[in-house]
Amino acid sequence: MTSVPLTSLSHGAGCGCKLSAGDLRPIVAGLPVPSDPRVLVATDTSDDAGVVRLTAELAIVQTVDFFTPIVDDPYAFGRIAATNALSDIYAMGGTPVSALNLVAYPLETLGPDVLREILRGGSDAVAAAGASIVGGHSIDDPEPKYGLAVTGTVHPDQVLTNAGGREGDELWLSKPLGAGTIATAIKRGLADDALIARGIEVMTTLNAAAAAAARAAGAHALTDVTGFGLLGHAHELAAASGLAAEIDADAVPAIDGVLDLLSDERALAGGSKRNRRDADAFTSWADDVDPARARLVCDAMTSGGLLAALPAGASIDGWRVGRLVAGEPGTLRVT
Repeated sequence: MTSVPLTSLSHGAGCGCKLSAGDLRPIVAGLPVPSDPRVLVATDTSDDAGVVRLTAELAIVQTVDFFTPIVDDPYAFGRIAATNALSDIYAMGGTPVSALNLVAYPLETLGPDVLREILRGGSDAVAAAGASIVGGHSIDDPEPKYGLAVTGTVHPDQVLTNAGGREGDELWLSKPLGAGTIATAIKRGLADDALIARGIEVMTTLNAAAAAAARAAGAHALTDVTGFGLLGHAHELAAASGLAAEIDADAVPAIDGVLDLLSDERALAGGSKRNRRDADAFTSWADDVDPARARLVCDAMTSGGLLAALPAGASIDGWRVGRLVAGEPGTLRVT
């Protein structure tokens, strides 16, 4: 296989290559919202996936996600990208059923073996989720990109959205943050093999168990934390629920080694910088928030964990990072 590092071909790694939430909001704000009564969830609440009722007992969950390489190993990149795409189905309370490969790839530059490994990684992640890849589409592109369009199922009465949070709910996060920082550290030669391995382990862990635990704990709202960072996705959940939120920065977990990198801006991802600028529009910060932790809560995460709004006293395997409170919808307070 080619020895060209995949991350050297990407302008922004993983979910860090997303357009910023601040730039997207005014663009999509004026788009029409479906009026079909079968559509249970569309774009108006910035949720993780669309949901369409087929029968009284069956709805389909649809999502799409793809991005540029976040690690250099092609098999790991494929697994991460597929795990990330599957996460949106779990975040709606659904079960993945089928997926389509989405490929943009410079075949002449990288050759067929690298692409084969990327697709093998994606296939293994989908198989681990109990779903099947049933086709796909590819284009020639000098910057490689990979992901999936995924279809899942859910009972119409059991959809978990980001809009059901209630005042007093506690916010629980199922995975540590820091993948955006690790990706930038890789590109800048600051990440050792052990740190990369820890990041891959987090990013290739399916959210199936976390979703089941959140439902069992009586979750009122659910979303996953990816490219817009913890604050961006907490903002969307709070806004959709008509509430404000408080985030305890010291309680937010980091992948081991990430906080050291965030002691300054040497490994601060461009996507994370955009997230901070966007967050400042709806976030107030306590004066004593550690700068490294302020950077962490804006980390442009890839294939992150689920953020669940649970009734007070309930819990999942993870970290309690905040709570929903009365206030201007979507506003956050970081302490």
